[in-house]
Amino acid sequence: MKALVYYGPRDVRVMDVPDAKIEQPTDVLVKITSTNICGSDLHMYEGRTDMEKGRIFGHENLGKVVEIGKSVTNIKVGDMVCLPFNIGCGHCKNCESGYTGFCLTMNPGMAGAAYGFAGMGPYSGGQAEYLRVPYGDFNCLKLPEDAIEKENDYVMLSDIFPTGYHATELANVQPGDSVVIYGAGPVGLMAAHSASIKGASQIMVVDNHKDRLKLAEEFGAIAIDFSMGSAVEQVLELTKGIGADKGCECVGYQCCDKHGTEHSNITMNELVQAVKATGSIGVVGVFVPKDPKSKDPLQKEGHMDFDFGNFWMKGQRIATGQANVKSYNRQLCTLISAGKAKPSLIISHELSLGEAPEAYKHFDARDKGWTKVILKPEW
Repeated sequence: MKALVYYGPRDVRVMDVPDAKIEQPTDVLVKITSTNICGSDLHMYEGRTDMEKGRIFGHENLGKVVEIGKSVTNIKVGDMVCLPFNIGCGHCKNCESGYTGFCLTMNPGMAGAAYGFAGMGPYSGGQAEYLRVPYGDFNCLKLPEDAIEKENDYVMLSDIFPTGYHATELANVQPGDSVVIYGAGPVGLMAAHSASIKGASQIMVVDNHKDRLKLAEEFGAIAIDFSMGSAVEQVLELTKGIGADKGCECVGYQCCDKHGTEHSNITMNELVQAVKATGSIGVVGVFVPKDPKSKDPLQKEGHMDFDFGNFWMKGQRIATGQANVKSYNRQLCTLISAGKAKPSLIISHELSLGEAPEAYKHFDARDKGWTKVILKPEW
C-alpha cells in the first residue's frame, strides 16, 4: 500500500510499504478515505521528537471498514467509521473512567497511545491507504447515513474538534462566559466553535496570522492580532479591565513572539494576565517533557519560566492534557449530523496522498491560506 513515511527532519515520502492487516481477533481493518495533517505532526516533521525513521504518520483518520477480526461484533464490513487518535483498550481503569487518552495497556511504560505518533506506541498512522485499528469495537465511531456527504466534517472528530471542545471543558466554559483563546490554528478555531456552541457571550482569539484570524471571525469570535499591540491589553480593554472569565491555550511549547522567536512560556503567562481573578484556564496545546533541540535551556528539560506568583494571587485554576476523544465524539457527531456544527469550515486544502510531502512544507512554513489540509488516499 502507499503511505507517508518519515525519514528524518522535514523528509517525508510517499512509499510502497507492506499492507496493514488484521493481527488480533479484536482488530478492524479500515480503508482510509480521509486523513488530516495535524499541527502536532509538525513537531515530528521538524525533528523535535524522537520519531523513528520508517514510521507512518497520521492520527486523524476516517474510512470504510473492509475486514474485521473474528472477535469483532459491533462493527461490520462496509461501515464508515471515524477513529479517535487515542488508542484505548476499553477495559483498563483509565479507559473505564473515560480517560481513553491515558490508556494503561496499549503503550506499556506510558499512559496513552496513538496512531503514527512519537512516544505513543508502535502503531502505524493513517496517512496511508489502509489502517489497522486495535480493539475495533471500542475505538471505531460508526458514522450516520450522511457519512459520505459530510465526510470532511466527520473526519474532524478524530482529533481537532474534540480537542478544541476539550479545551473549553478544561476551562469550564459556561453559557454567558467571556473566553480568550490563544491560537487561531485548527484547534484554536475548534475551541472558538465549541465555546460558541456552549453559549459563550464573548469569544476572543489571539494570533498574528491574518488569514486564520479571519476564520476565527467567521466562527463568531473577536480577532486579536498581537502583532498590532499587546494581546493582554486588548483583552482587558474588551472586558472592561476585568479579564476574560475563561482561557484556552491552543498553541503549545512552540509558541512565538511577534518576531517569530520561540518562547514556550508566552501563551501561559499571558493567559494568567488576560484571565480574571478566579478564572479557569484549559491547556490543550502540546507541551513536552523534553525538547533537546530547543534553544531555551529550561525548555530542553520540558520546563518553563511560569508566573506562578501572579497565578496564585489571582486564585486561578489550570487543567491540562490531551483530549479523551471518546468522551466527546458521539455528541459532537450528533451536532454535525443535525447541522449545529460545521468544523469543515477550517479546511483550506483537499489533496491526494501523493501531494502530502509538498503539503507538509507549506503547512510547516505557516504559508498564507494553509489552515487545514485533508489528504484523500483514494485520489
